[in-house]
Amino acid sequence: MKLHLTAVAAGRNAFTGCGEGWFAVNGTRYATSAIVLPERVLAWQAQSFAALRAQDFDLVLAQAPEIVLLGTGPRQRFPHPALTRALAAARIGLEVMDLAAACRTFNILAAEDRRVAAALLVA
Repeated sequence: MKLHLTAVAAGRNAFTGCGEGWFAVNGTRYATSAIVLPERVLAWQAQSFAALRAQDFDLVLAQAPEIVLLGTGPRQRFPHPALTRALAAARIGLEVMDLAAACRTFNILAAEDRRVAAALLVA
C-alpha cells in the first residue's frame, strides 16, 4: 500500500508505504521492528508479537511520547496489560492496531505536531 501525503515538513518522518512484513519512512524501506518518531527511527529489539516482553517497551517509554501506536503486524492483536503497564503508569496513551493502520494514524498525528511514537512489529 502506498500512502499519500499532501506535504511533509522538512526533517520530519512520514510513512510513505507499507505491506506485509515491511513499511517505508520517507521512501526508505524497513523490514524489521522499529520505533518511529517524528524526527528519527530507532531499531527495536522486539522481534514478534508472541515474543513481546514488558522490557521491550522501555525504549518507547524513554522517548516520552504522549501516545504510542503499537502496530502488531498484519492483524490487530492486543498485548496483555502487564506488558504495557509502565506506559499507563507514565500516563502515555496506547493505541493498538495492525501495521497499516498504525502507519496511517502516525501520519495524521505527526502532521498535527503531536508527540507520537509508532512501535511497529513487522512479524
